[in-house]
Formats: sequence, C-alpha cells, structure tokens
Amino acid sequence: MFERPRSGERALLVRIGLGAQVDPEDLEEFNQLAVSAGAQPVATVTGRRERPEPRYFVGSGKAEELKATAEAAAAEVILVDHALSPSQERNLEQLTGKRVLDRNGLILDIFAQRARSFEGKLEVELAQLKHIGSRLVRGWSHLERQKGGIGLRGPGETQLETDRRLIAQRVRLLTRRLGRIRQQRETGRQMRAEIPVPSLALVGYTNAGKSTLFRALTGADAYIADQLFATLDPTVRRIALPGGTQVVVADTVGFIRDLPHELVAAFQSTLTEARAATILLHVVDASDPRREEHIGQVNEVLSQIGAQSIPQILVYNKIDRLARQSAVERGPEGEVSAVWISAAMRDGLERLTASIAERLSRLARSMRVRLPPGAGALRARLYAAKVVRAERSAEDGSIELTVELPDEEALALARRPGVQILEAPPPRERGPPSAIEETEQSEDILT
Repeated sequence: MFERPRSGERALLVRIGLGAQVDPEDLEEFNQLAVSAGAQPVATVTGRRERPEPRYFVGSGKAEELKATAEAAAAEVILVDHALSPSQERNLEQLTGKRVLDRNGLILDIFAQRARSFEGKLEVELAQLKHIGSRLVRGWSHLERQKGGIGLRGPGETQLETDRRLIAQRVRLLTRRLGRIRQQRETGRQMRAEIPVPSLALVGYTNAGKSTLFRALTGADAYIADQLFATLDPTVRRIALPGGTQVVVADTVGFIRDLPHELVAAFQSTLTEARAATILLHVVDASDPRREEHIGQVNEVLSQIGAQSIPQILVYNKIDRLARQSAVERGPEGEVSAVWISAAMRDGLERLTASIAERLSRLARSMRVRLPPGAGALRARLYAAKVVRAERSAEDGSIELTVELPDEEALALARRPGVQILEAPPPRERGPPSAIEETEQSEDILT
C-alpha cells in the first residue's frame, strides 16, 4: 500500500489545457501557489486534451510521462492544477509512487499554514475534513465485517468505516464550535451597529495589495508579503475620513479562480464582513494584464456570498509599476467609480479617502428622529460618530435630531426601542427599494 510522505518540497507541476492550449498566465499563477505552499517547483508538464480522462485525468501516455519526469527530477510531490476525483488522485499515486495533490488540496494546505485565529483554524480544519472525507480508501486487510455464525464474528467495522465515523464526529463538533463563534461574532457586529458607523470591506483577487492598503489606511500592523494568500484572518480597524466621518475598515481573505467550494462554505463567517459592508473597496492589481478577468472572478465569488448588490469602488493598486499618475474615475451620474493609487508608495491615498467620504455622502439619507428622554447614551454615540447635523429639544423632554446615515445604519437606528422616525426622505444615490423604505411602508418603525 502506498504511504503518503509527511512533507514534500520538490514539486512537479502539471497543467492540462482542456479544449485549448495551456495559458502561460494560469501556469505562472499555479507556480506561485506552489511556492506559497512551501514547495520548490523542479519540473513542469503541460498538455492538451478535449476532456479529462476518467482514470488518470491526463491520459495513460501522459501519466507515464509524469512518472518518468518525477523520477528524473527527484520530485517528492506532484501538484495538479485541476480538481481531481478521489479515484484519479489515487490512480496517479499508485502509478507514479509519488504523493499527488490537486488544486483544491493545495489551496487548503496553504490556508492551513496561514490561519492564525482560532476561528480561522477551525474553518480550515472543517474544509480539510470535508475534502479528505471522500478520499478515504481501503480498510484493514486483516479485519472483516461482522459475519453470522460461531467463530465468524469479526470486529464489525472496517478501518475505512471507523475513519469515516470519526471524521463525521469531528465535523459535527467543529460545526457546533463554529456556530458558537459565529454567534459571538454576530453579537459583536450588532453591538457595533448600535453606534451607526459605516463599514468598508477590502475585497479583491489574492496578492492585489489589500493588506498593504489596509496598513496604509489604518496604520495597523498587518502582515504583507508578495505571495498568494499572505493573510487569511480578517482584521477590523476604525479610521476617520476627511470631514471627520468615522468608518470601520475590514481586511478580508483574497479570492482566486476556481476557489474550492469547501473554502467558500467554511469561510462564510469571515466573508460576512464583506456581506455586511456599506461599501466594498475592490482592490485590483493595475499592473496585472488579466485584471479584468480577475475583477469578474471576484464579482462571481461576491455573488456566491450574497454581496453582489453592495456599492463598490474599484481601487486600481500598484500604479508605481505602470508609471501612471493617481487619478479618480467617475460613473455616468458623477459618482466615484474607480481610484488609481499605489498603496506601497502611499500615492493617491488622499484621493481615495476623499472619494470614500464623497461616495458615503451620496449613499446617506438625512433623517429627523426623536429619541426618548432617557436615550442620552445613544445621543452621545451619534455625536461621537459625527452623524448629527441638527438638534432640537421637545417640551416632553425628548430630543429631535437630524442625522445623516447610510440605509443600513438608518434601519438599525429605526429599530432601536423608543426611537421614532419623523421624516426620512429618499437617499441621494438611488437604487432598488431599500429595507428601510419597505419598513416605512409597513409603518413598523412608527409604532
């Protein structure tokens, strides 16, 4: 039986073009993935097929070529830039005598190395267990299923079944733990929502410079490196925009093409920071020739997590590599749609923060609200968030405030006990009917 080595640094990379020739850019990205995982690429095998071969994915002749190349290069592991079925992975291992890892397994391994928070480690472990659960093969050869008859009763369970049962138990345990953590995170998010502060989430293709921009904006000691998936765990910081508006900025995990479904499912709580944001800062590597393709792939993942309708500002980063000046682009209605910057050189950051403040002001609605006499703490929080534009005291001791808030924060304020909405005109930047408008139509917030 083939024994998988505990580690492997010398790697043979495999990329097959399905219906077309191998794209050099895809091959280079896969090479970066391998390096990010700690591997040392020593050889590369490419090819072209119309469709995957059921047994080896690559065809019997190409599989023999993989075996010969791996032996000649003294490779310890074969990395395949495709999602392999459990049988294809197992057949390749048996033929080559080397450990075989597909694209999903490689990305999971990188995530396992980079996760630092307790929540992140649990999410990665859960994704790994779901991934390897379908790759369990064989049982102990000297044990049999339980049989009837005297002297023929075996232990009753093969090692394969034992492993599957243990994995299922661990998956249930991790799911419960993550459920509690997500509840705590949601409680913290609701507490932050009591102080109506707009939130920004940095999203984008991996290695686009999100953590560099996060550090430049917030001064936080975020880890940055020129590699894929340098950081995984989300970090949240508060900053002040021009004019004094307070906002919360969250750095999220990077996206990549063909992101494993196990990770998208496991990192739902992490990606909630993007889903709950007021504005998404979509960071793009301006120097990458495939930046438009990467933008589409990020938007596809945002659709999977339900964040496709959140307003975006495209942040074209790394303009220092293009010798281009910082600039602001506007949409058909005059709103800021894109900003060109260099986070590493801190070029264009003033334009970016001013653009964010402008876009938030376009999203905001001016509301007149009435706070009950005992809501002094809430009044102080509104002033601390710098959203109060006028104040008037009523004869009954209540306080009437004119505040300017994005819809999400306005809805959270409207649901506070004792708060009455006196006037809420439409926001300046129109879109589909918002949640607060639907709430107003039902007159729930007035009761």
